[in-house]
Amino acid sequence: MTAQTVTIDDVCINTIRVLSIDAVEQAASGHPGMPMGAAPMAYVLWTRHLRHDPTQPKWANRDRFVLSAGHGSMLLYSLLFLTGYDLTLDDLKHFRRWGSRTPGHPERGSSTGIEVTTGPLGQGFGNAVGMAMAERWLAATFNRPGHSIVDHRTYVIASDGDLMEGVAAEAASLAGDLHLGRLIVLYDSNLITLSATTNVTFSEDVGARFAAYGWHVQHVDGMDVAAVDAALAAARAEESRPSLIVARTHIGFGSPHKQDTFQAHGEPLGADEVRLTKRAYGWPEDRTFYVPEEVQREFAKVGTRGAAWRNAWQQVMDGYRAAHGELADEFARVMAGQLPPHWDDRLPTYTPQDGAVATRDAGGKAIEALAESVPNLVGGSADLDPSTRTMMKGKGDFQSATVLEDGQTPPTQGAAGGVWGYAGRNIHFGIREHAMTAILTGMAHHGGVVPFGATFLTFSDYMRPSIRLAALSAGHVIYVWTHDSIALGEDGPTHQPVEQLASLRAMPNLLLLRPADANETVEAWRIAMRHTSGPVGLVLTRQKLPVLDRTTLAPSAGTARGAYVLIDAGEGLPELILIATGSEVSLALDAHRQLASEGVRSRVVSMPSWELFEAQSAEYRQAVLPPAVHARVSVEAGSPFGWERYVGPRGAIIGVDRFGASAPGPEVMARYGFSVEHVVATAKAVLAR
Repeated sequence: MTAQTVTIDDVCINTIRVLSIDAVEQAASGHPGMPMGAAPMAYVLWTRHLRHDPTQPKWANRDRFVLSAGHGSMLLYSLLFLTGYDLTLDDLKHFRRWGSRTPGHPERGSSTGIEVTTGPLGQGFGNAVGMAMAERWLAATFNRPGHSIVDHRTYVIASDGDLMEGVAAEAASLAGDLHLGRLIVLYDSNLITLSATTNVTFSEDVGARFAAYGWHVQHVDGMDVAAVDAALAAARAEESRPSLIVARTHIGFGSPHKQDTFQAHGEPLGADEVRLTKRAYGWPEDRTFYVPEEVQREFAKVGTRGAAWRNAWQQVMDGYRAAHGELADEFARVMAGQLPPHWDDRLPTYTPQDGAVATRDAGGKAIEALAESVPNLVGGSADLDPSTRTMMKGKGDFQSATVLEDGQTPPTQGAAGGVWGYAGRNIHFGIREHAMTAILTGMAHHGGVVPFGATFLTFSDYMRPSIRLAALSAGHVIYVWTHDSIALGEDGPTHQPVEQLASLRAMPNLLLLRPADANETVEAWRIAMRHTSGPVGLVLTRQKLPVLDRTTLAPSAGTARGAYVLIDAGEGLPELILIATGSEVSLALDAHRQLASEGVRSRVVSMPSWELFEAQSAEYRQAVLPPAVHARVSVEAGSPFGWERYVGPRGAIIGVDRFGASAPGPEVMARYGFSVEHVVATAKAVLAR
């Protein structure tokens, strides 16, 4: 590159590259190659197409950007710094250090401008589909003629690895089916993975695959600024299909010895190679973290344009408020993540006279009530609505306007019950648990909706990587997991969960609730709606359970404390404590009555949530489980793993330590020891120790 051919674009792009190189080199850790190759297309996107205002990073109608290839995090940090977000040069210098605002992979909350937590490949892609879905729902619900207050796009930079992962394939398939025309993915096709060239494992025609999904596909030279600019303009003009831009790039671009090799992927270039690479760029070899003044001036234009875009939108919003004041207030409320007044007034209550009620059915009734009072509750299941009871009747199906039912043309704006279109609140995710979960996280982080998704508890295994990212990034997502134990019966061990409760409890920042009856289920939904600091899982039964008689037992409001004394032995400390969750609470109550008839003074504790119980004060926890009472028995139709913390060394655990069996549910439960006789016998054995 000679001095005569250097443009301001070249200098800006090389600044992005060198900042990334220097940060990785100083940290002695990181992935320099991807930022070096993807810098041209990222520069074009961020300076010419992405509508954002660095001074107002939470502007509701901003375009969303997701770096799905999260290993290239320094690309994002360099862009955030250069365009005027709240990142400093010192932050770049502390890349991957303790307490840094520039961690090894992008983490939502570490600094402004990072929309989602990425790194595990494919996750960001799935999140972006969720963001695009949230945008379409909000636009269909709130926009009015002449007042388009929601009209932004979601952009992604994805890698070869992202598109190999199954979660991205699931999400891309659904995005094509939904015609998400405001989703644009730049595919950084550098033909290199961490350990090899892609022709070893990934020789498919990715563009043809996405075209088959229903995407608009373009192929460009990703190192050519003009070509990328034109491709992005064409993608923006395509409103009926999501867009994939297959951009051929060169990993480690400019590195004399590492360009186009996997050695540039996951390790610093090394001091000698850094010097040679800077020389190839025409860059000062002895300067680190250098930003030329002309580059600062050029990137400052991003903020000027962003402020103009935001101000223009604010004028539209002002006109919208004048014409549609109540809708404007509602839009502000949902974007702030606030629930409407009296949102839980319609939630049902149950008495024993209602008969036995499966907690999945009680959950369905709670959803029906919430659907009326929380108009931005949006969700669905992995093709299991009839079984999970999660369909919101009369609230329409979230579908593209090209999808018709009985020839009816769906409305394009305004939410109405029982219609097709993007304003529909029931999402049909198809049999795609992994993508569903990643999409829900993207919807939550986009803002404006309260998303939920449902499947059987045993299939939470398909969801786990995405659940983990939701927990890590504090996404307010609600998971409905039904068919919660071996009690589901005839479907057998393939569908009967055993280890799932224990493994989900092991995940930080995931709130799990397994309610004992219909009223605890209602309380669990109340908790889930209020708990905005992370995801919530509701674990519900297929089989019917007695509605507990709250005239003789403690109120179901105790659910909010994670565990509570349901019934006691009378005055003074009990001899024995029975601790149970979910469907086994009624079993523990029956055992309590049998023990009482034999003169044994026992206490029954309902423990729907370990996490909530652990969050209580030590005084409360000791009041529920007095340290002086050593005779304790836990009863839960799941893995015994972890229950030692509550039963102690002298207690006993009644659980499931092997896979289930295909037979009627009551018989399976009895054969696995979930009977009054076995609980009573176990309790007596503990007392005799």
